[in-house]
Amino acid sequence: MAKNEARRTALADAGISVLAREGSRGLTHRAVDAAAGVPTGTTSNYFRNREALITGIFERIGTRLAPRADDLEAAAREQPSRELFTRYVRDIVRRLTTNREVTLALYELRLEAARRPELAAPLVEWQHAAFEADIAFNEAAGLPGGRREIALFHYAIEGFVFDRLTSPIDPETPADEVIDDFVAGLLR
Repeated sequence: MAKNEARRTALADAGISVLAREGSRGLTHRAVDAAAGVPTGTTSNYFRNREALITGIFERIGTRLAPRADDLEAAAREQPSRELFTRYVRDIVRRLTTNREVTLALYELRLEAARRPELAAPLVEWQHAAFEADIAFNEAAGLPGGRREIALFHYAIEGFVFDRLTSPIDPETPADEVIDDFVAGLLR
């Protein structure tokens, strides 16, 4: 594998753009080369096959959607409260909706993995790591709810974000209002 990490990152970002624009069928090494503006064959030097490309894209999606470390540290120092949890949820929704291209690419890859189980391993690994990190954050911050509540949280947030990024059923209701109602229901 080539060692230039900046180039690898740029290629993964180009792959994200291709996925968001063209869907999973459009994700080819040549399409990524073209999107990145690099010579033909560059992507295959960094990602030897489609599975390696998808794994690299998952890693980059995780980096681009991750909360900032200083935000997590600041939240962990606060007293647990409904307000803290609400801000945390709002931040997640903000990151997912303002990084529209990244989130759409993630959904494309999830659908691709559902159709092609051999590609599911990197997705499952990434999802489990994110889920465990959310559980750990929740516990470290002393927020209410355990593993089951965090799973419910993921189901609700992913459905809400998918709705907002595609064809919203209620676009007039501000996201913060939906989140407030969601938090009230989850943290009864």
